Amino acid sequence: MSKESLKERMDKAINSLQHDLAGIRTGRANASILDSVKVDAYGSHMPLKQVANVSTPDSKTIMVQPFDKALSADIEKAILKADLGFNPYNDAGNIRITVPELTKERREELKKGVKHRGEEAKVAIRNIRRDENDKIKKELKEKLITEDEAKGQEKKIQNETDSYIKKVDDMISHKEKELDTI
Repeated sequence: MSKESLKERMDKAINSLQHDLAGIRTGRANASILDSVKVDAYGSHMPLKQVANVSTPDSKTIMVQPFDKALSADIEKAILKADLGFNPYNDAGNIRITVPELTKERREELKKGVKHRGEEAKVAIRNIRRDENDKIKKELKEKLITEDEAKGQEKKIQNETDSYIKKVDDMISHKEKELDTI
């Protein structure tokens, strides 16, 4: 069993979930909410961060300052097209976004989405466990390892899997609390 590849692959699942959760709007201004926005600029589809500086001057406002003021209209369109529930306002070439309060229904919708993303991460982690266990079974069949070694490795893999599943559960409950406290 290559312990490192197991941990690396499970860490990637956790990092992916962290990235997904960062993009979920909680009613508080957060620059990472716009990470998924792609702008049609200079003949290609570019991430917003490559064409503008994104900041949060206060807890209710996101400020987008294009590096090239000529892209302001394109950035505004991209934010609207991303369907994040924002109405960008062009303020002399800079784009202001006022983050509206979340309704109770929207909070519940977002919490369902958070749970769904958490389940997807757990499935990914369990698939990694299955792949590693399959490798052990193959090694056992080819008599490269003994049955005791196989059982020991499977136990280690299960312990790793359990700890990563707990991390996912903690991340999900933290995000749900964040959605409820605003």
